[in-house]
Amino acid sequence: MSDATATVTPLSEAEFIEWAQCELAFVYGERSEEILRRLRQLVSHREEEIDTPARPLWTERSQLLITYGDSILEERDTLPLAALERFLQERLPETFSSVHILPFFPWSSDDGFAVIHYGEVDPKLGDWPQIRRVAEDHNLMVDLVINHVSRESLWFADYIAGSRPGRDYFIELDPNTDVSGVTRPRNTPLLVPVSTRRGTRHVWATFSEDQIDLNYANPDVLLEMIGVMLHYLSQGARLIRLDAIAYLWKELGTRCIHLPQTHAIVRLLRAIMEYVAPGALLITETNVPHHENLSYFGDGDEAHVIYQFTLPPLLLHTLTSGSAETLTEWAATLPPLASGCTYLNFTASHDGVGVRALEGLLPEHEIGALLELMQRFGGFVSMKTDADGNDSPYEINISWFDALKGTRRGADPWQIARFICSQTIMLGLQGIPAVYIHSLLATLNDHEGVTRTGHLRAINRKRWQRANLEQLLDSYSTPTRIVFDALVGRLRIRREEPCFHPEAPQKILHLGPQFFAFVRGPLADGRRLLALHNVTDQPQPVHLPEAFREEKWRDIIGNTSLDVETVVLAPYRSAWLVNDG
Repeated sequence: MSDATATVTPLSEAEFIEWAQCELAFVYGERSEEILRRLRQLVSHREEEIDTPARPLWTERSQLLITYGDSILEERDTLPLAALERFLQERLPETFSSVHILPFFPWSSDDGFAVIHYGEVDPKLGDWPQIRRVAEDHNLMVDLVINHVSRESLWFADYIAGSRPGRDYFIELDPNTDVSGVTRPRNTPLLVPVSTRRGTRHVWATFSEDQIDLNYANPDVLLEMIGVMLHYLSQGARLIRLDAIAYLWKELGTRCIHLPQTHAIVRLLRAIMEYVAPGALLITETNVPHHENLSYFGDGDEAHVIYQFTLPPLLLHTLTSGSAETLTEWAATLPPLASGCTYLNFTASHDGVGVRALEGLLPEHEIGALLELMQRFGGFVSMKTDADGNDSPYEINISWFDALKGTRRGADPWQIARFICSQTIMLGLQGIPAVYIHSLLATLNDHEGVTRTGHLRAINRKRWQRANLEQLLDSYSTPTRIVFDALVGRLRIRREEPCFHPEAPQKILHLGPQFFAFVRGPLADGRRLLALHNVTDQPQPVHLPEAFREEKWRDIIGNTSLDVETVVLAPYRSAWLVNDG
């Protein structure tokens, strides 16, 4: 495949208007004509600021780094965004095509996901010119924290004072309202009391008492957020991540998750992006069971990219149990991707490892065994409240490197090999790979951060001092150096291999529970890539179907020719075999 594939054709103005009119009519009914007029004015005002020529959605070079703006710190006179830019230039040139800088706006909690002001860069991190400089060298991914705002935001100050515009931007309910049927990702109360000029009121807060949900039944809220998205695009963003989008629309008497109005708003945002920024990507973040997650592709008209939330917990199960059986069965059932749609494959992120995606895939005793093991390896388990009022596991909080320090038998000497195997599996699967900076650096559990902040997710959000990090990267025997070199090496191999194009076909092979194996391709010239992974702590002979034994294969990881009839993979060893057409 070449960089010329999947080039986007921009929507015409007439196509955009027709699409937007349809979605607004569904959500807002008879008010839609007035809302459409205001939307067209908003888009017309902003579109001249957005310089995005039509280009391919993705290629085999599409690789994403996830990082906070201050994950790497230098001396006091260097702002963190400048330190990040320098690290990317000096340590990771030509490695990542895209960078996701997690919320870099002024915030009050949740490390950025309680936004105080959407249009500003936190001055402790840097400024918009520094953001734009990163965007000049990489496709920049920016969070649109669309479901909620900080209670310290100006909009919520308006609500408390009873002033416009924020007075009508939030959902106020009688505290005796039955909200037990609402799907919750947390175990905190849904309705939060706040003191206002009208007395105590109770407002909807899905995630925390500091993250107050916005009321999208008010179209002014939607237009505000569209303006924010257009601003990010004007500042160089080329990937927009819709944070917690599943909970956007609320309607009592429903579960208040994945409602049709939410999907319509996602379609509307996609239409806007395809009109003003063809080639930019819309990404939905929905930490839910797999079949629910897939719904955000719509009919190829919602998200361009969805997070592959099932992959991280299934990989942990696979590599700690020594059996790829469930991973293989799940991967073999992934539906064909519609044109213009793909997965964001990842193992770790700024959040924990979600376990809801395992529902229906693993029996409860297997999920329980995984949770118990992660706690033995220094992690925590965060809970959510179910409709029956009971708490159940929501996510595992642990660094990915420590999560793989052993198997169910306990810690062992294979931690680095097992960890690299997990990343190699992720890098090869169909989709766009996303590597969290703390996976790249083999960061350990940050228990000090948990103690300091009181938040379990801080265990995987360490802030590195650049001097300390450089010392580890320049030493030959540290896990940080070994992992960094191995992953950067595989990322650079991957970006030159056309079989890793997101649109290259994928076929899962069943070689026994000790292996996870798949084929990417064939391409038009007959080129195929055979990915083999030993998921056990024992050497394993590979027995390939006869059709594969008739071809000559070269391992591009080790750059060696292999006789596949006699291949024995060492513990946690991976091979990327190509037949060169």
